Amino acid sequence: MLAVFTLALAGLTGLAAPAQAETGLTATFTSTGSGSSWTGKFVVQNSTATAVEGWSLEFDLPEGVTVSGHTHGTAEVDGTHVTVTPAYYNSRVPANRSTEPYSYQFQSSGPIGTAAGCLINGEKCDGSPAVPPKAPTGVSVADSTAHTVSLQWSAAVKGDFPVTSYEVLHGGTVVGASATTEATVRELEPATSYEFTVRAKDTRGNVGAPSGPVTATTVDPATDPEPPTAPRNLRAGEVTSSTVELSWDAATDNDRVAAYDVYQGADLAASLPADTLTTTLSGLAPATGYDFTVKARDAAGNASPASNTLALTTDDPVGDGGYAEVGYFVQWGIYGRQYFVKNLDTSGAAAKLDVINYAFGNIDPKNLTCLNGVTKGTTTDPQDPNQGDGAGDADADYGRAFPAAQSVDGVADDGWGKLRGNFNQLKKLKAKHPHLKILLSLGGWTYSKYFSDAAATEASREKFVKSCVDMYIKGNLPEYNGAGGEGVAAGIFDGIDLDWEWPGSPDGHPGNHWSPEDKANNTALIAEFREQLDALGGEHKLLTAFTPADPKKIDAGWDISRIFDDLDYANIQGYDFHGSGSDNSWEPNRTGHQANLYPDEQSPYETDFSIDGAVQHYLDAGVSPRKLTFGFPFYGRGWQQVEAGAADGEYQGANGAAPGQFPEEAGIRGYQNMITGVPDLTVHHDTESVSTYGYTGPGGQWWSFDDAWSIKKKTEYIKSKGLLGGMIWEMSGDTPNGSLMSALHGGLQ
Repeated sequence: MLAVFTLALAGLTGLAAPAQAETGLTATFTSTGSGSSWTGKFVVQNSTATAVEGWSLEFDLPEGVTVSGHTHGTAEVDGTHVTVTPAYYNSRVPANRSTEPYSYQFQSSGPIGTAAGCLINGEKCDGSPAVPPKAPTGVSVADSTAHTVSLQWSAAVKGDFPVTSYEVLHGGTVVGASATTEATVRELEPATSYEFTVRAKDTRGNVGAPSGPVTATTVDPATDPEPPTAPRNLRAGEVTSSTVELSWDAATDNDRVAAYDVYQGADLAASLPADTLTTTLSGLAPATGYDFTVKARDAAGNASPASNTLALTTDDPVGDGGYAEVGYFVQWGIYGRQYFVKNLDTSGAAAKLDVINYAFGNIDPKNLTCLNGVTKGTTTDPQDPNQGDGAGDADADYGRAFPAAQSVDGVADDGWGKLRGNFNQLKKLKAKHPHLKILLSLGGWTYSKYFSDAAATEASREKFVKSCVDMYIKGNLPEYNGAGGEGVAAGIFDGIDLDWEWPGSPDGHPGNHWSPEDKANNTALIAEFREQLDALGGEHKLLTAFTPADPKKIDAGWDISRIFDDLDYANIQGYDFHGSGSDNSWEPNRTGHQANLYPDEQSPYETDFSIDGAVQHYLDAGVSPRKLTFGFPFYGRGWQQVEAGAADGEYQGANGAAPGQFPEEAGIRGYQNMITGVPDLTVHHDTESVSTYGYTGPGGQWWSFDDAWSIKKKTEYIKSKGLLGGMIWEMSGDTPNGSLMSALHGGLQ
């Protein structure tokens, strides 16, 4: 068996009528104008009998030319290289037609000339076949051991496109690939002769001719039975949430040390040449303990004793060793709330937050996949069991063209770009605040109905997770009013947040599907998300969950002894302990604290939740405190016609929910709306339970909420327990200058 180990992976001018490209499209360039102001134009032609859906164009500007505008398309300009995305109305090229009269044009200044290096959908614009790279030269054997052969060669001369990789062949079979001009072939038989060739591959996958053959003979182990000494002083350099830098002192051997093998526990993690005494391992899990050792290996294949064992723990996934701040941004905030992604920036919140959870993604009720590409509202009845079926808002997500005044960078959406809406604004926000991580939050109260079905079997879990990863992490958005397409949202989302409310419990939204098997299936679903996110490679993708404060709901649906092997952290519900909704079906007749830190002995409620009680339930089960945040409400819950009692309406009789910020949200007001919209609200602090409430007087309104005082007390608690940090539901409730966010951030410093 052969395997390859790669050491490192690195007037009027016109064109003649083109031949037909493999994609069915060609493109011709013309320029009009004179002097230093002129226009370039590309006509895309489809000469086949079938319409082509979608095209992209790449070309290089003449030296000294700058672009000032684009028509019938958008473009990204990187130096002299231009990548064009068509407008929604000319991205489809009918059979035997062209993009005329709506062909892409650019306005430019500088010396008039011809665009070079033109590619249409990755193929040459003139339709001619690509010239592959030349064969590599100078292939030679750099080293041989009992089980490996190392090769090196001179770089191949490119054809039409740059060389990006090389393939190593044995007997005509590809045995490995390298992005450099060297590679090591492994798992060979000792004392055996092998013949290898090397060929080059370009950026478009075109493969060149193989090099001349080179012969190598592996070492006979019988010539050297003595192993090397153990490497010494294995130590750690930089450690992050998913990587660790390791270094060690050289081993010695009677002949020579040929390689070092790095082990993660009992598993081989890396094999390195003898002149390499340091490496960085990636793909590790955050906040996880690991044991590492290193062994030396000589040319005869003898392995040394192991080095000292190095035990270390990777960093937390967010927070940089301090405390993490996680905030939910709601999709619908751009409507009545008039809260835009831009407000995260102007309020100062974006600079303080570590993670933004974008709420919410829905589940397709028929296909049991992630749902987008539709604009369908929920029904107005909160008791409707089908309230969220098929609902979504692709317009808010990526279809709406925001004006300059609502844009993070002050630049309006063009109206025909493939990415607009909140997603484009989040992309701009990340560019301005590179430390931010953004997660797509799935489910929530209204969209959790079909989680149980999607998680029910191995096949359904795999299908569901793949659809979510494809849509949000890979960015393959469904077509919607000219927006969307393959990869258009890539790089926006750094992971997934699961908001299943509630597995294994009938206490979710009316009509939610649930099953006693939900707990086991939830664990398996989380594991499937972790596996598929890790399989993407690259930077670690976050996987989090919104989990209940109610111990009964925890035990019914969340195996907290296992799920944290795959979850980076959980955001424990820290609010809605008491309240009254618009239908008065919850607790309409008595007030109660919705976000108390500790239990209140004065509470007349039979079941009285608290943040401390919820946190302790997780800690008592052995969950690491650095895997936990809890929620802060940036809103209040209120009652009306409240009796005064002995403590300004606390736990007193009421007559339903107080008028809300919006007619359909009785009993709920964002913090800013509450403190400015409820007259004569006097604020009180319950020091026993650590709760804030406001009362307008006998027979008036009573509101439960968080303010700077309670936030300070709760952040002190986070520090005392060593928790990861705090979560916010949701950002639009704060004051315009972000006073609650500032209180949370200041308390966690």
